[in-house]
Amino acid sequence: MFSRVSGIQTLRFGLGFTQVLLGGHFDEYRKEQRRGIGPKSYVCSFCGHRVGPALGFHSKGPRVVYIYICSYCTAPTYFDLVGSQFPSPAFGNPVESLPDGLAALYNEARSCAKSNSYTSAVLTCRKLLMHIAVEKGAPENQSFLQYVEYLATEGYVPRDAKGWVDHIRTKGNEANHDIVIMSRGDAENLITFSEMLLKFIYEFPAKIKPPEAKP
Repeated sequence: MFSRVSGIQTLRFGLGFTQVLLGGHFDEYRKEQRRGIGPKSYVCSFCGHRVGPALGFHSKGPRVVYIYICSYCTAPTYFDLVGSQFPSPAFGNPVESLPDGLAALYNEARSCAKSNSYTSAVLTCRKLLMHIAVEKGAPENQSFLQYVEYLATEGYVPRDAKGWVDHIRTKGNEANHDIVIMSRGDAENLITFSEMLLKFIYEFPAKIKPPEAKP
């Protein structure tokens, strides 16, 4: 969770880094900062909000890089020559009403993908799906394939999403048993599937109270 104090500390670090980046000509770029450098829409990795600040700093010359200041939490975000964001936001969306263990695994998978550790993200999603199956009644000490099949046959995977089941089986086994490095797309697909499953099983049912039993 972002705190105002940590945001101020991060901002101070970012401004110091900016001064180094701009070759010591910091006062000159303060003027540029006050005029603005044009709006930029992005998701701030510190507070999780989508923002569109127009204030920040940039280098001069043919190789221009930018540091934008979040309009919500004031934390700095760096954009390189090709527009890549550092630090990047976590992939996927928060899911409510999760048991603590499942919430920790899901957030760990998102954090792995955020730091470009895609194979780790896939393996964490594999573990997450196994935990979901056991939490929903599957026997312990079974294989990953058996757990995925359990979720499908017991109706926890929507009927029209069964094609995902084969994809998850394949990628989960590749990451665990073969010498295969997972890609960004592999990690994002498994996190997307996991998010859908968690919302379907936990978040959506928690939003609607079951009808009260008639006396």
